[in-house]
Amino acid sequence: MKHLQTVLIAFGFFVALSVSPVSADAPHRIISLAPNITEILFALGLGDRIVGVTTYCDFPEEARRKAKVGGMSNPSLESVLSLNPDMVILTTDGNPKHFSDRLSSFRIKTHIFRARTLRELPHGIRALGAALGAQERADRLAEEIRRSLTDAVASMPHAAHGKKVLFIIWPEPLIVAGPGTAIDEAITMLGHRNIAGESASPYPKFSIESVVRQSPDVILIGKGHMDMQEVSGDLLKRLAGVSAVKNRRVFFVSDTLYRLGPRVIEGIREMSACLQ
Repeated sequence: MKHLQTVLIAFGFFVALSVSPVSADAPHRIISLAPNITEILFALGLGDRIVGVTTYCDFPEEARRKAKVGGMSNPSLESVLSLNPDMVILTTDGNPKHFSDRLSSFRIKTHIFRARTLRELPHGIRALGAALGAQERADRLAEEIRRSLTDAVASMPHAAHGKKVLFIIWPEPLIVAGPGTAIDEAITMLGHRNIAGESASPYPKFSIESVVRQSPDVILIGKGHMDMQEVSGDLLKRLAGVSAVKNRRVFFVSDTLYRLGPRVIEGIREMSACLQ
């Protein structure tokens, strides 16, 4: 309960105290290089300003009809330049660091979305709104998300005796969600323990031996953009002796928690249901 109170207070730190007017020189040709950014832009009512997105930007439906500029880790500079953007929005969680420098060399404005955790999300949205000349809209959305997160976490069941949890991002090589991620934060909020929570990086490579040794009670596997049930088959056979596999506590979950944006609350509720 003490941890929960700390989390709720942390969310409250990001309440806006002022509203800035819409800038006259706000960018009107925006490229988003991450699915969560695309979702935030549409939630801000700025979908008509988006001229390009990544191949992974598939929500809302209108995002599928935007011009594609490649993936998150390998966007095409040529495609970006061809769309003549006023601003390109990148994240620190998936886009290559050098790409922003390349854009700057062509005098293209960029904005780096730095939020990586649930507690940082409202502040990240406000900073994005300031960059886009949409501060008032961003303040409203950020406060709505902050309040929804607070209410959702408070209303969900919290285990008296937490389970050991592993969240798999990719099966081969085995990549899992570690510290400093929204996934790790959500597991902790719900009263459970991420067995990769003390790793050295946010998305560490994990050994089969480590999983077997720690024997998680529940394994969550992100669906992503592939048939993860098929590609995870061999991994789960190798983990047949692990508690989660023996007790059929392996769940394939949507990618809403991957996308730090308006739908992240859906991801927390889905995780909570799997962990009960």
